[in-house]
Amino acid sequence: MKSEFSTAWKSSIQPRKQHKYRHNAPLHIKHRFLSAHLSKDLRKKYSKRNLPLRKGDEVLVMRGAFKKKKAKVASVDHASAKVALEGIQRTKRDGTKVSVVFNPRALQIISLNLDDKRRISQGKEQIKEQKDSKPGEKNASN
Repeated sequence: MKSEFSTAWKSSIQPRKQHKYRHNAPLHIKHRFLSAHLSKDLRKKYSKRNLPLRKGDEVLVMRGAFKKKKAKVASVDHASAKVALEGIQRTKRDGTKVSVVFNPRALQIISLNLDDKRRISQGKEQIKEQKDSKPGEKNASN
């Protein structure tokens, strides 16, 4: 098995190869591993099931001790594939507070940070509008 990262690798049932792929992946590919499901209304609006998390997104914790808490994403760590949320902290024994890190699969995106206009391409929304309209109708954009 080669030691460097290969984009040509498709899949394997061997856990060691899956782990190696995720561990050796470059950061721009690890960013995709940090995807979380969208809420039902966002799923309907953008015709997507999940999106990579970004700082500023508002999320709902779905699992664990902080279940049903809403918070904003404070930081995203691509190297360890973990997400820290604002206001969710744990007190250590010596009294210091540390932010709790979450796995993205335990989170659901409620609202998106749309500072970057290319995050959600407008083309997909227009395609969805065309599908929703009746075949005989003319779209306003045409």
